[in-house]
Amino acid sequence: MTIAGDKVRVQTFVRVPQRDAFDVFTLELDTWWRTGPAYRVGGKHPGPMHLEPVLGGRVFQQYGPSSERLHEIGRITAWDPPAHFAFTWRGINFKDSDADTTVEVWFEEAAEGTRVILEHRGFANLRPNHPVRHGKPVVEFIGDMARWWGSLATALREFAEEKSS
Repeated sequence: MTIAGDKVRVQTFVRVPQRDAFDVFTLELDTWWRTGPAYRVGGKHPGPMHLEPVLGGRVFQQYGPSSERLHEIGRITAWDPPAHFAFTWRGINFKDSDADTTVEVWFEEAAEGTRVILEHRGFANLRPNHPVRHGKPVVEFIGDMARWWGSLATALREFAEEKSS
């Protein structure tokens, strides 16, 4: 079910070829994904992020003093390199009975680079008092998510462009 305001959509332009943008996003996830408590679980012991680059592959983060714990964020539900992929998303505070949300990412060739478009949707499937919302009304929560994904899109762009120069 999708309702108005049920998604976050961010985009960035990366001055690298489409294949490079796709590979940096998927194969180097841990390198460009921001660190810190707003972006990684584990508190004092956050660990690496992983993406298994295959349909059905996991997106997960290891954490704990020896990275022995694992949070499975989701599973790859679409895999069409270098143009598109999608995965389910579950925050660390989701319960087994909670609905997944979905993240889709497109990589569109453009003059002198690649337009990366990310859409995260499915928030309407979460109960109004879900802990992922931190007690915020849906409009405020969606705004926070847009800023969060926007920050990650910036991190992707900065890393990919610096790597290619």
